[in-house]
Amino acid sequence: MDFRIFTEPQQGADYADLLRMAQATEQLGFDGFFRSDHYLAMGVDGAPGPTDAWLTLAALAVQTERIRLGTLVTSATFRLPGPLAISVAQVDRMSGGRVDFGLGAGWYAAEHTAYGIGFPDTKQRFEVLSEQLAIITGLWATPEDETFSYSGDIYQVVDSPALPKPIQHPIPVIIGGGGKRRTPALAAQYAAEFNSAFAPADEAGVRFERVRAACAAIDRDPASIVMSAAETVCVGRDDAEFLRRADAIGRDPRQLRSEALGGTVSEVTDKIGALADAGATRLYLQVLDLTDLDHLELVAEVSNAVGT
Repeated sequence: MDFRIFTEPQQGADYADLLRMAQATEQLGFDGFFRSDHYLAMGVDGAPGPTDAWLTLAALAVQTERIRLGTLVTSATFRLPGPLAISVAQVDRMSGGRVDFGLGAGWYAAEHTAYGIGFPDTKQRFEVLSEQLAIITGLWATPEDETFSYSGDIYQVVDSPALPKPIQHPIPVIIGGGGKRRTPALAAQYAAEFNSAFAPADEAGVRFERVRAACAAIDRDPASIVMSAAETVCVGRDDAEFLRRADAIGRDPRQLRSEALGGTVSEVTDKIGALADAGATRLYLQVLDLTDLDHLELVAEVSNAVGT
């Protein structure tokens, strides 16, 4: 299993916080550094406020050297597909080919109204997501001496030069969620990786099976898609340290123990093992306190122990 750090900077972090955490992530041997794509904090208020996901990743692309960079996940409601394809391809080139691209339908209505972004109903959001996936991957895959066109119910693209091209061919696409039909179908069609976020190991296993079945239905080898999970992590060398960290992020330690990777080192190790048994080969560790680098070091120790 490989391990990536996953952050929620809209909860209160500026670029300096993210850079410090990303560089520590790289130094400690994690595989990647990912961030959410949100424009409004959840449950907290005040400065510094949100940071744009792809602006952040562009800067990190030139201030890191090895780690994968990406989003869990970009909201399709925030950006037009053509400009988004340009942004992601540019960051991939800036990073030397280290981008993974997570794209989802969007779900947080309040951030849309707070910043003047349209928020259609669930059915239309999935239509937006489906057409954006077709356009973005189509633009990237178009040979350099050809143009790309697309005619959908929502978007029309006519004779696009489909530039710039990313370094990677293709950029790995991540699709996630708990949907029973449309999400697995989109993952089977477009994704290099399917992510099950914030679900118990047994539920993650069910989601993975749905995606494997969707792959088989279109004659795609189910083994060709990476199965990953994302979970909040809050770990202590002893119970007192765990409780202190839970308090620092404002979370109920009982909830962290029952619904997340919360507890002492042995507890968290066992929970990671359960996710591996369910089929996850990659784990995104959601770290909520971006100032606690000692916690990140301990998480690295746990990850290294599990990996060996």
